[in-house]
Amino acid sequence: MSNEQSTVLLPWQHESWKQLLQLRERLPHALLFHGAQGTGKTVFVEAFAKSLLCEQPTPEAHACGACLSCNWFDQHNHPDYRRVRPEALEDELPDDDSGEEKKSAKATRAPSKEIKIDQIRALADFMNVSTHRSGMRVVVLYPAEALNTAAANALLKTLEEPPPATMFLLLSNRLDRLLPTILSRCRKFALQAPARDAALAWLQQQGVKDADAWLAEQGGAPLAALEAAQGEYREILDELLRHLAQPGIDSALKAADKFQKVPVVELVGWVQRWLYDLFALVSAGQVRYYPRHLRDLERLAARTDVMALSRALKGMGERRAIADHPLSAKLFIEEMLLDYAGLFK
Repeated sequence: MSNEQSTVLLPWQHESWKQLLQLRERLPHALLFHGAQGTGKTVFVEAFAKSLLCEQPTPEAHACGACLSCNWFDQHNHPDYRRVRPEALEDELPDDDSGEEKKSAKATRAPSKEIKIDQIRALADFMNVSTHRSGMRVVVLYPAEALNTAAANALLKTLEEPPPATMFLLLSNRLDRLLPTILSRCRKFALQAPARDAALAWLQQQGVKDADAWLAEQGGAPLAALEAAQGEYREILDELLRHLAQPGIDSALKAADKFQKVPVVELVGWVQRWLYDLFALVSAGQVRYYPRHLRDLERLAARTDVMALSRALKGMGERRAIADHPLSAKLFIEEMLLDYAGLFK
């Protein structure tokens, strides 16, 4: 499910909404919502943003869905609302005179995964004009850890001297990647992942087959599970898991070509989860992500040890940090699979 979802809350978010209502009387100028990726934080925050701008909210503080403000919001052109996110998360470009030029420029380079300082500076004009209909203005920024250093410092200055009638709503998947100074300027609000039964029921309502397996593979995150189930890489993932169950040097070199069809960062994530399951099996006797492959994992666990797996997991973390821009995808994948095979010599 994309970030362009309806602003209707997901089934497991109603309790969090009640908790948020307790803040409505004395809202801080900046709220930082945090929780696991793929659990619906964007849905929740955009529903909150819409309700803040609504002219006739319900008794439960939900947006009415019928006023002029709600109509503007639903059409993505509310004059008092701004959404700041990396270019890589934008699925449409502004419809202006330079549209064709922007499309051409974007086609020649990979879209940025950072929030840049120009995006923060662009908020200045937005915040320096009067609000429409004497309401408030709302800025939603996500994921906050995508702020590069310059952008984070520019945002910090704004948070230190917030303009009147302006609400900042930040989202983060990883609080540990945010500047302490940003954290100190925001009121934190935790959004919990849903209980397994609630997540499974929702996935089944979306028509996802084998919902329990998808949910496990995505660490209990239902929106991530839905996206994976509707994705195009299921066959390659299954093939990768078969390879990981039968590691070998020759097969690693042969497999690298085929696995290049998948974004390297996705591939690294799959291998990382497999290694985590091996580590958890050896150290605690349980698995999290791939319970369907328990027998293969048990067989492999008997051929390695905790220290080797700990080093492998650390190495995968380092790989993930550069997986967005490998110098050569094929060599990167070959090296990763060869290192993995070396665990079982």
